Amino acid sequence: MSGSPTTLQIIATALFVLALVHTFSTGYFEQLAHRHPRHAGLWHLLGEVEIVFGLWALVLAVALFALQGTAAMTDYLDSRNYTEPLFVFAIMVVAGSRPILVAARGLSLALARLLPLPPAAALYFTALFLIPLLGSLITEPAAMTLAALLLRDRFFRPGVSTRFLYATVGVLFVNVSIGGTLTPYAAPPVLMVAGAWGWDLAYMLKEFGLRAGLAVAVNALVLTLLFRAELARLTPDAKDGTDGDGSDAVPWPVILLHLLLLAGVVVFAHHPPVFLGLLLLFFGVVSAYPAYQDRLMLKEALLVACFLAGLVILGGLQQWWLQPLLLRMDATSVYFGATALTAVTDNAALTYLASLVDGLSPEFKYAVVAGAVSGGGLTVIANAPNPAGLSILKGSFPESAVHPLGLFLAALPPTLVAMAAFLLV
Repeated sequence: MSGSPTTLQIIATALFVLALVHTFSTGYFEQLAHRHPRHAGLWHLLGEVEIVFGLWALVLAVALFALQGTAAMTDYLDSRNYTEPLFVFAIMVVAGSRPILVAARGLSLALARLLPLPPAAALYFTALFLIPLLGSLITEPAAMTLAALLLRDRFFRPGVSTRFLYATVGVLFVNVSIGGTLTPYAAPPVLMVAGAWGWDLAYMLKEFGLRAGLAVAVNALVLTLLFRAELARLTPDAKDGTDGDGSDAVPWPVILLHLLLLAGVVVFAHHPPVFLGLLLLFFGVVSAYPAYQDRLMLKEALLVACFLAGLVILGGLQQWWLQPLLLRMDATSVYFGATALTAVTDNAALTYLASLVDGLSPEFKYAVVAGAVSGGGLTVIANAPNPAGLSILKGSFPESAVHPLGLFLAALPPTLVAMAAFLLV
């Protein structure tokens, strides 16, 4: 884009920066909630990272109304594409149901039994290796939900070290970000460009499959070996399916029905009328068979959808500085630039902007997407499924808050592994 930015674009960028600062300050608001219980509800609200972009998007809407009036505000909001937030909401609710979790846990246990590792270590490795790669089939939001729930229920227990918690989340976020690149429809940053650039399943498997699979395996194995002593101290859990009274048992027809509904949501991920209709059907099935259900993740899913919708609204006015920045880079520098920029903006936004530019070389296209997915675990906002995982796992952290700097440092080593795989293999 050329020319000077408009007043609205400058305001939108300033609000985007404030939202980023707010994202890195959520732990401080949680501390204020404990110090000032009279207004604890307000501080807890401001401490919810999923609320941040929705809140500042509301400020942008007010600014747009004040500057240009009601019509301009509603026209801009109506022009945004909210398919991804709606899809993440639907997939989190369906994938987080007990029948789906029972099926995923069964698959994970089957693989874990084949590995030459102690039971806890084998299941831990499987959660960080197999499930992120399954994201290429069931989509990254579903993989993040399934892996986070398995890790929370089995490994995030009282007594485990904070170092273990952060390292696990760091590897999970990175592995999910790169593990969804084996197909052209599962990872948001790939979805944004696959149609425009003609990337099909064969291309993704050839260019990304081996590299992504290798990085996911290395990250999961290194972390499993690093914390093998801590994993060995964890006792068996009935939810692992290794013992217990079978209270989690679900008949196979119910599991099959849920899998079909999940598959339908995935297949029609770009068609909200269809996947939202399937979600309503899912609610009917849940109501019909309550004995085989746990509490649905409605609150968590709504928070994540709010986060992503806010990002869509704020991100729609950032093109004036993001696109020229990308155009000044060559294929090598764009890889490192995309990895770095992903930490401060959603990786799907980066690849979408790149898809608008004509005449890019195949090397440039590969570099911008590979860089975007490599940096997808460095911050909560770097990859669309990250808020879903955070909402599930953060209750196990001190003061129920994941410090952004702690997450960045924990995700940096597996990010470097991913970068080496995409650049050198």
